[in-house]
Amino acid sequence: MTVLLSLNPRYIIYIRYILRKINRKLHLKQLWDQDNGNWHWVKEKATPIASLNRSLWRLSVPSFSFHFMLGLSAMIATLGLLANSVAIIIGAMIIAPLMGPIVGMAYSVAMGNRKLLRRSSLTVLKGIILTILASWLTASLIGLETADSEILSRTNPTLIDFGIAMAAGMAGAFANTRRSISDAIPGVAIAVALVPPLSVVGIGLGLGEPEIAIGASLLFLTNLICIIFFGSLVFLFQSYGNIERAKKGLAMSTAVMFFLGVPLTLSMRELIIKKNVRYQISNLIVSETKTFANTDIKLISVVPKKDYLKVAIEIAAPFDSLSQKQVDLVRNFLAENIGKPIDLEVTVIPVKILESTNPK
Repeated sequence: MTVLLSLNPRYIIYIRYILRKINRKLHLKQLWDQDNGNWHWVKEKATPIASLNRSLWRLSVPSFSFHFMLGLSAMIATLGLLANSVAIIIGAMIIAPLMGPIVGMAYSVAMGNRKLLRRSSLTVLKGIILTILASWLTASLIGLETADSEILSRTNPTLIDFGIAMAAGMAGAFANTRRSISDAIPGVAIAVALVPPLSVVGIGLGLGEPEIAIGASLLFLTNLICIIFFGSLVFLFQSYGNIERAKKGLAMSTAVMFFLGVPLTLSMRELIIKKNVRYQISNLIVSETKTFANTDIKLISVVPKKDYLKVAIEIAAPFDSLSQKQVDLVRNFLAENIGKPIDLEVTVIPVKILESTNPK
């Protein structure tokens, strides 16, 4: 105190200023320690094994509510597919309970729990049969005999669908281990789309189109195997189970995935060819030819064959606006620029314009 009194008043003011700054920093540090979010009670913890086990056992039991909701989901999905309505199909995905037992299969593989694996596998098998039968019956009662874009889009799976199923399987498994994000499970069901492919199988059987049923079955099988395999990896990564118990199930899943990889790779290659050729043809027709200059091009489809490409163009134009010679010239021009033989089919939708004007 004596020293402070003997100092120059300016130094005393400066020392007080320094002390205030130190106090302010200490106060800010206390506030930071309180508000920086490092509270032990908000730290995210994995769901205990006992709790997760009970939850997945409950989801894997083929209860009345499981069959009832899945049957309704199949009916809604079938009607949405026949109506070509994306919104209705999404609604069917949300209420479908099929994701639960499939995640149960992934968990049982990671844990080496054969009893749960048998239970969840039987539930999934029952769900598959119920969904196909309900969709088959609904499609037969409705009586529609055309397959729109929403149906056809699920008959030719590619590696893109494999990637979606892989990510969805990991997300589904992780969401079940974290209570804070359990609300994300319906979103996973929408992303992976389990019921619509099975409904397409039923529709294909109802229409007598085995190709549609086989393609949709391949898509569902891809989703199923990816959820089981990659979901098991997520469970193992979080110390649910161990690799020794899971290696047999993982080996079987890997073998099936490699088996599925062949048609998926071929479909992906065909998809790339289709998109690239369709883009080339569209540019050539619009910018390099005059044949379709006064027409409204509705659709350009490309189907790769063994030695050639089958190209179909749908246009809206006046009747007799195109001749056979013009179509032949366009086909030769496209084949020359693309470098492959082409079969060209042009469908002309007649356009009739009726105009009424005010009398002058």
